[in-house]
Amino acid sequence: MKNNIQDALNSVIKGALKELFPQADAPLEPNLDLPTGSSFGDLTTNLALRLCKGIKKSPRETATILAEAINKHLQKDPAGKFIKEVKVEGAGFINFYFSENFFYAKLEELLSEGKQALKEDFGAKQPVLIEFVSANPTGSLSVAHARQAAVGDSLASIMNFLGFRAEREYYLNDEGNQINILGKSVELRMRELDGIKEEFPENYYQGDYIYDIAKEAKAKKIKQEELGDFAAGIILDVIKKELADFGVEFDHWSSQKALTKSGKIEEAFKFLKAKGYLYEQDGATWFKSTEFGDDKDRVVVKSDGSQTYLAPDIAYHQEKFKRGFSWLINLWGPDHHGYINRLKASVEAFGHKSESISIIIVQLATIFRAGQVVQMSTRKGQYITLREVLDEVGKDAARFFFLMRRTSSHLDFDLEVAKKETAENPIFYVQYAHARICSILRSSPAAVKFSQANLSLLKEKAELDLLKKLVQFSYILHICLSTLDPYMLTVYLQELGQTFHKFYDQHRVLGEDRELTQARLALAEGTRIVLACGLELLGVSQPEKM
Repeated sequence: MKNNIQDALNSVIKGALKELFPQADAPLEPNLDLPTGSSFGDLTTNLALRLCKGIKKSPRETATILAEAINKHLQKDPAGKFIKEVKVEGAGFINFYFSENFFYAKLEELLSEGKQALKEDFGAKQPVLIEFVSANPTGSLSVAHARQAAVGDSLASIMNFLGFRAEREYYLNDEGNQINILGKSVELRMRELDGIKEEFPENYYQGDYIYDIAKEAKAKKIKQEELGDFAAGIILDVIKKELADFGVEFDHWSSQKALTKSGKIEEAFKFLKAKGYLYEQDGATWFKSTEFGDDKDRVVVKSDGSQTYLAPDIAYHQEKFKRGFSWLINLWGPDHHGYINRLKASVEAFGHKSESISIIIVQLATIFRAGQVVQMSTRKGQYITLREVLDEVGKDAARFFFLMRRTSSHLDFDLEVAKKETAENPIFYVQYAHARICSILRSSPAAVKFSQANLSLLKEKAELDLLKKLVQFSYILHICLSTLDPYMLTVYLQELGQTFHKFYDQHRVLGEDRELTQARLALAEGTRIVLACGLELLGVSQPEKM
């Protein structure tokens, strides 16, 4: 089946709905989900439970009527030969049971085409810009930034795999008050180096790295008014190196300073004013964001003439659209939650649809070491950095662990677990499954050809469970897309690893029966391809030996 079975079934269900409701459009869009357990089929829909009130029948009655119509349409559809049974179960769920031939066909396709068999053109090359991290260049990246980096980078990879043209962008806030404070922090440390002791304000940057920058600035005789930019440049180089070592490469680095100099902020204001969305009050300039659902209007230019943070953001996001992107995705920390409505309002004010921008709040992470929470204090530099995590557990564990909870949930990252080489460590467990398969394949007879494998010999429950798990890969990626969150892929890979280990522990792969050995090796190779593909999308290596 080259086409996604989910798409085929959705089409069949829509046909059944049209038959049952000929006078109107289908009252509801079909929805197909993975069942809670394999005993409830391979895909399930609660459509009958959503329909029953409208047609004034019980959920079971509704499900029975709908299932009959679906079965009739399946008899005329090519997908029908892959559906063994359609059953009404539970409170009124319609469950679809696939035939073994479907799983054999998908494995055959996977063995023939490799990773390409898993790719889709669902996104139709839609241009998407994902902006993430965007930390001020005032210090090393924190674990909060690291979590955003892992999420944003993996999300871009998944979207590109599904056929979008997703690009990664880092917005550099390289001007304003925080850069001035950075420069003054370096200046005070330079005075200390000259033996002049002064009181260090609480809101200045106090990490040891400021001393290092002060020494370099002193050696290079950097002028006082240039200290902020000089320090920001050094820190930005550190940030870029940290991200590169974390496996994150950005397509674009966008500078707020360059945006300000370009005059595009004034251009944006001119447009908004002409549309009647800017007004003056109490000496300040206000954006009429309530016109677009915000709870109150927002100041863009204060009474002292300085701009608020919203001013450059309005122009910046308009520029994203002008650059040809039709879908903007921003990953922000939880302290920006209250900023969502005003930015969405600005996007709508320029004539774009609300859904053309998605803002994902990535919750914070707490790092544990030896059972103790590592305390964080950004100004004093007493926080654990991405570099420290990388040095302690490595890139693979760091990336996987930062993705192991939904972005909307707080993450607890246990450094000790991430270093274990046991099944207790999720990334070790998944990578070990990949390495184990590679070891089996290295030990296999040289004459084995996957294209000649008789896959119908795979009849045991553990074999079929593994086949079913492989087929779920596409569905999982679509969940990641719909939620804009790679989390479910980490769950799936752990389940796939567990399913393979269980199969391997129960059945001998390299046995005396040559045909069965060939079929099981084909199953192992299919599993390896999916594991490798999933790990690659998460930016994690796929070791062949461990």
